[in-house]
Amino acid sequence: QLQASGGGLVQTGESLTLTCAASGRTFSMYAFGWFRQAPQKEREFVASISWSGGSTIYSDSARGRFTISRDNDKDLIYLQMNDLKPEDTAVYYCAADRLGLTQPIADEYDFWGQGTQVTVSS
Repeated sequence: QLQASGGGLVQTGESLTLTCAASGRTFSMYAFGWFRQAPQKEREFVASISWSGGSTIYSDSARGRFTISRDNDKDLIYLQMNDLKPEDTAVYYCAADRLGLTQPIADEYDFWGQGTQVTVSS
């Protein structure tokens, strides 16, 4: 089970940290990803981290502003989002991939959490 939290309403330029709590099985060998979906838009990849945390990948829009990280001892995955923009407004989802490698393709993920809403006002 994956539980995402930390969303909220912020202003342009502010920061938020999303947290994904994994439970119910051993997720330490899973890769994790963050995705987002804005109204009337397709779900899009944001960031992914390998099982060890040693490899990360980002979408072009996230690179340089967002940082994905994980704490395998606590089964927590984070998405630090800085310099937020109105176009970052979306429901953000975390997902787990048993293959353990970074993965930008949503269909490759095995488990999904419920979303957390991020709204950035201009």
